Order: sequence, then structure tokens, then C-alpha cells
Amino acid sequence: MDEQTLPEPLTMQHPLPLAFVRGEAVLERPEDLYIPPDALEVLLDAFEGPLDFLLYLIRKHKFDIVQLPVLEITQQYMEYIELMQEMNFELAAEYLVMAAMLAEIKSRLLLPRHQESDDDEADPRAELIRRLQEYEVFKQAASDLDALPRQERDYFSGQAKLADNFQPLVILPEVAVEDLVLALKDIMKRAKDFQHHHIQREQMSTRERMSRILALLQQKDYVPFEACFELEEGREGVVVSFLAILELSKEKLITLTQVALFGPIHLKVATGAEA
Repeated sequence: MDEQTLPEPLTMQHPLPLAFVRGEAVLERPEDLYIPPDALEVLLDAFEGPLDFLLYLIRKHKFDIVQLPVLEITQQYMEYIELMQEMNFELAAEYLVMAAMLAEIKSRLLLPRHQESDDDEADPRAELIRRLQEYEVFKQAASDLDALPRQERDYFSGQAKLADNFQPLVILPEVAVEDLVLALKDIMKRAKDFQHHHIQREQMSTRERMSRILALLQQKDYVPFEACFELEEGREGVVVSFLAILELSKEKLITLTQVALFGPIHLKVATGAEA
């Protein structure tokens, strides 16, 4: 009896290639492949200079910067120098200069000192402490400036542009009775200049003045408020014209418009009255 062959699985997981050499996938590592121990190095430059590193050591070990312990600082600093040399890091010259300065300060502290020279100037640490204090002030100032809000980093300015066919909506202010009174006050003040003695009083009709104002409005679209008065008629003519305007506005035969606040007032025939 023949053995039955099992069907192959429909999906098979292919191993991922280690690399591609000349377009061909390499699935297995060659036996004679040699990788040097220092083939890959990751170097992080965490300090901006020797003063920055010294300030870091002082803050890390909570030393008093005024009473600088040179021995502990020098040991920590030299350990960092040796570590960077073991990693084949090309040290800057200023790091080596600082190492020599620390060695010099340490050697001067070991020398015997006279009791007469106990002032700060005789302290070999004074110059280094002064430079560290100045650097700390400038470093803090730079940190404060960097913390300020900066455009294109912390906030961005936006711009909006109106469409070319944009038509602004202009809402004209309503003309109140108080505005008419103020305008009438100016007309009355100007009418006093034309007052004279009348031998015979002339009777004036409000209806007749209303018809005259409507006829004037039929000739122009907008008529200034002042154009509806004849100053030669005196106070009586001004009052009659004002009453005629009020009656026309009350009967909605005319419309009072004002382009701007406290601006000149114009009269216009109402929409229903034009028909």
C-alpha cells in the first residue's frame, strides 16, 4: 500500500536576510566573517567645554563652589579624561589645558604656605572659582533665554486672506429722534442770522411743505437734511419744514439714513412710496 504524501502548507515564513550584497540576499553569516571590537562606537558630547564639565561635577556631588575641593574634582575629571581616551575620542585642547590647570592648583595647595599671606589672592583656586561663577551666571542666563516663547518653535503666526469677491456687510446706524433734534439745533442756529422784522405774517401750511419736500426728493435719490430748509423764512419756516419731515417719516413716505455715527443725515423716498 502506497504511502500518502502530506500536502505542503499553503504559507511558509521565509527567513529575513541579514544583508543584500550586489542585489542578492544573504541569509546566513559567513564562517570567516570577523567583526573588530571597535567597529561600532557611539560617542555622546554632553558637555560644552571643561568649565561646563567642572560645573556638572560640582552640582552632581553637591560641592560648595566657593570652597572648591580640588582633590575630588581632579579625580573625577581625570576619570572622564581617561574614559574618553579609552574610547579613542579626540579630546579638545581646552580639556587638556584644564587638566593641567587642576594639576597645578593641586600641587600649589600641597606646598607649605606662610601665615602672613592668607588673603584670597594667595589662594590658587581663586581664579578658577571666579571663572566657574561667571560661567554659571551666563549658563543660567542662556537657559532663561531659551525658555522664553520662541516663534516657529513654541507658537506660530497665522494669516488670513479675504476672498477677491468678498463684499463687506455695511450696517447703517438708525436715525433716532435725538439725532434729528441735534440737526435741527444747528439749523435753528444758522436761521437766526436771517431773521428780520415782518410787517405782515405769512401763513405756512405743513401739508404744502410736505408736498414740496416730496417733490424735491423725486429729483434726487438722496437729499441732505439741510437742503429741506429755507433759512430766509426764519424760525417759522424752519419749524414748519421740520414738522413736515416728521410727518413724512411717521407716514413712512420717506426714509432717514445716516452713513456714519454722528454723520450728516440724508432723506430718501421710501420704497413703498416710490411706486
